Amino acid sequence: MKLKYLIPLITIAFLFSCSTDDNDDIQSINEVADLLLIKEIVNGDQTIELFNQKGMLETGYNQISMRLKDNTSNTYIEDATLSWMPIMQMPTMQHSCPNSAITKAIGKNTVYEGFIIYQMTNLDGSGWSITIDYTIEGINYTVTDTIEVFQYENQNVSSFMASDDTRYVLALIEPKNPSIAVNEMKIGLFKMENMTTFPVVDNYTIELDPRMPGMGNHSSPNNSDLTFNSSDNFYYGDLSLTMTGYWKLNLKLLNSNDDVIKGEDITDENEASSLYLELEF
Repeated sequence: MKLKYLIPLITIAFLFSCSTDDNDDIQSINEVADLLLIKEIVNGDQTIELFNQKGMLETGYNQISMRLKDNTSNTYIEDATLSWMPIMQMPTMQHSCPNSAITKAIGKNTVYEGFIIYQMTNLDGSGWSITIDYTIEGINYTVTDTIEVFQYENQNVSSFMASDDTRYVLALIEPKNPSIAVNEMKIGLFKMENMTTFPVVDNYTIELDPRMPGMGNHSSPNNSDLTFNSSDNFYYGDLSLTMTGYWKLNLKLLNSNDDVIKGEDITDENEASSLYLELEF
């Protein structure tokens, strides 16, 4: 074969080899190396893998990572559209809970992520199922499976009826690793529109009064109330923790008109609000 024909063939072969190697490199990288497997859900030719930092789901806020595997090729799908619907089966009814859209994890090729806020569970972790709908190359799939949700040790979520006759779900997100300092506090607030829809509540105010019941119910300086951040739809404020131990984070919820719709002031006669979260470190 003449050299002028050989060179283009070598170039094509080299480019194809590089392209294949690049894809193999992407698939060989473990993009969930820092996470623990919660559950695998098999649906025919696909397996959905669920991960988080603990390897389990608990009441409160759960950040969840997902991978979608093609079982025939043993590779992970990088271009899929996913959604989910968690359902709690009660003796006479069923309901969902606040949850986010599922999006591609930033900087990762095979990982998708979102959050679910479980407001309750059974003592043995039973009662919840999850339905996942997904689309691959224009083909729609769906799968439903049971999933265990365990009770968190402290009250990190509250589901309550407010004075405006609306049920809300409020969940502690940060701090996950509190310290003796002024910690950034982050809360999710949602309202129950119906049994399966929990939209974000915006432009309310969450007043904060942290106390240590075991230490004379003392508070701490330099706290700030939580206000809505439209960039991620959560509420942020400052939580001052002056010592280790058990803290009750007393809260008051004010609507956009600054009307108190849940919670009370802490006084000598009233040592705790009816709306609160707990933290211990």
